[in-house]
Amino acid sequence: MLDGYGAVLALRAAGTSLVLDTDGRVPRVLHWGADLGALDEALSEALRDSGGPAVLNNSPDVPRSFSLWPSEFEGWAGTPAQEGHAAGSATTPRPHTVAVRYETAGENGDLGGRIEFDLVDEITALRSTMSIALDRFGVLAVDVTVTRDAALGATTAEPYTLDALRVLMPVPERATDILDFTGKWCRERAPQRGPLFFGSHVRRARRGKPGHDAPFLVVAGTEDLGFRRGEAWAAHLAWSGDAEYVVERLTEGAGPFSSVLGVGEGLRPGEIALADGDSYVAPTALFLWSADGLDGLADRLHRRLRARPSHPAKPRPLTLNSWEAVYFDHDLDRLTALVERAARVGVERVVLDDGWFHGRRGANAGLGDWIVDRSVWPDGLGPLVDIVRAHGMEFGLWFEPEMINLDSDLARAHPDWVLGPRQALGATARDQHVLDLTRPDAYAYVLERISAIVDEYGVDYIKWDHNRDLSEAVSGYAGVDRPAVHEQTTALYRMLDTLRARHPGLEIETCSGGGGRVDLGILDRTDRVWASDCNDPVERLKIERWTRMLLPPELIGSHLGAERSHTTSRRTDLAFRLIVALTAHAGIEWDLQEADDEQLAQIARWGAAYRELRGLIHSGRVVNADLADDTTLLTGIVADDGSRAIFTWARLGTSAPGQSGRVRLPGLDADARYAVRVRDDFGTASRHQSADPSWIVAAASGTVVLPGAVLAVAGVPLPTLNPQQAMLFDLVRVP
Repeated sequence: MLDGYGAVLALRAAGTSLVLDTDGRVPRVLHWGADLGALDEALSEALRDSGGPAVLNNSPDVPRSFSLWPSEFEGWAGTPAQEGHAAGSATTPRPHTVAVRYETAGENGDLGGRIEFDLVDEITALRSTMSIALDRFGVLAVDVTVTRDAALGATTAEPYTLDALRVLMPVPERATDILDFTGKWCRERAPQRGPLFFGSHVRRARRGKPGHDAPFLVVAGTEDLGFRRGEAWAAHLAWSGDAEYVVERLTEGAGPFSSVLGVGEGLRPGEIALADGDSYVAPTALFLWSADGLDGLADRLHRRLRARPSHPAKPRPLTLNSWEAVYFDHDLDRLTALVERAARVGVERVVLDDGWFHGRRGANAGLGDWIVDRSVWPDGLGPLVDIVRAHGMEFGLWFEPEMINLDSDLARAHPDWVLGPRQALGATARDQHVLDLTRPDAYAYVLERISAIVDEYGVDYIKWDHNRDLSEAVSGYAGVDRPAVHEQTTALYRMLDTLRARHPGLEIETCSGGGGRVDLGILDRTDRVWASDCNDPVERLKIERWTRMLLPPELIGSHLGAERSHTTSRRTDLAFRLIVALTAHAGIEWDLQEADDEQLAQIARWGAAYRELRGLIHSGRVVNADLADDTTLLTGIVADDGSRAIFTWARLGTSAPGQSGRVRLPGLDADARYAVRVRDDFGTASRHQSADPSWIVAAASGTVVLPGAVLAVAGVPLPTLNPQQAMLFDLVRVP
């Protein structure tokens, strides 16, 4: 890497750029947004010269700056980058830069690169390194490490207690709106949007995991922000423990900018205490900008994920999960019949869910006893595994390794392995507690039991569940109760990494009561997420639409459920359920013994369509139409080369308009021509009209060829569907 100390440095890629001025105590952002082009001396000086804010009335007598490590020393009165103390002293950090290194990628420096800078702080006796990497897709990854170094002149020998370490990025005045997410069990990733007022918009996740109400992705955007329009600046913390997101606007601004967007790990009191030589490595903070609305953000993140060496490479198998089919009723004959029917409809992987291990006849016992229950499986799981493999399918198994029931042999033998205050445990959730994985003996036990089961049965796939929050998450392993969320999270990561290293090819799904742990930290170690425990297609449409803001479809499990939803009691048509489950990593979670021959044939056609289309679904660009009628959705997946696309047109409820008018199909090439086909081979949508628009009538007999200019620019009228109905359009580019 090259020495960049004192220079103006730029990282550029995919239409975006970050420009830093390193001539100061701490580097500061001169620009983050649209690519300004190659950085020459004139542009550098213009950015630096125009980056000095005014000196305001009743303010410090020097201009307030806003660096990449903002502090009160700079005149910053907002949320600081660092908070902490050493026995009540060393509370005013003043880091300063001692080295800057940089490198760029690409012949013209327009494929990203990295800027690193080292800081020292004599007041807190900390050495720090911040690394800012821009990948070729335009996503910034910021990593920070701090190390206690008493040789810098610590005023006390007491450890430095780190209360917060955040990465904060400035955003301009035109970012006037905030979009983030909330939710609950079975209604994850519900968007909420409002104006960026003066003050602090702070979202804290204190559940020991992101939670069903996780902020997920926090966006500051322009007033016109939509799926296909407006500018957006976004942040995500790639971390599976406690977290903090902040969007902040002070009246004096942030240097030459207006507001601040930041993230950091949520640290419990006393959780990180740094003695001399100790280090804290912060979770990776991701930042990205888009000029193409929310779809532009999603596209950058999807491309980044798909470029990972660990990204699933083989076709995502059509999966059957046993949970909503049999629940705890594990009977070999019943499961054999289910597997036989799964084979008829084209299932490629069968996952045996909760209920297979010792004492697990319901949800209140057995967690921790990862031994096959011989009272249910007298010959072990081998007979079922043999049947699954005889049909050419993969075999998967459910675990909840981080949890323990007090009614278990493990808890009776090792009551001290339960995470919680030594004085007395708090309330159970789902009749369970958390297992203290920060204890080496508990960690080793769980790791070896899972590994042994994987070896014995050649398990291809683990559904890894996590069904409760971490409350009063303290560990008494060291003789005193110490906060343990950070160490519990790193222990989880270490266990996942070890299992994957021991068992090459093993795939792992992350589930947390559904979608309670969806983040890019866990996705570095797993192969898909279970987006929600809700298989109701009405809810799933919304949950998956917003989950795709962060994750591409191949990483999102989506299952066909029963006619009457297990979680909402809503009844929906089979065709609707099939279409909704198609455009992700598709599967089935329904007792197929309930399906008649006609329904099985319908599901088999859907399975064939999934295998036909999954190459497109799992590699294409996700697009969403901005529609005035919020009871309708139009979402699509378009091949990178534009050669093929599919679109889902769905209606959730009734609305005032009798017809849609001309609706644009986003993401298509306006200069191309497309053969359009209505895919009703696994069911026809019910209409709220007497006849379809004329072009749909023409397409009903096969295909209709339309110019891209009509489909993508002028738009086409779409059928008025009845509520809880959907249509699938299949488009192929033609000469």
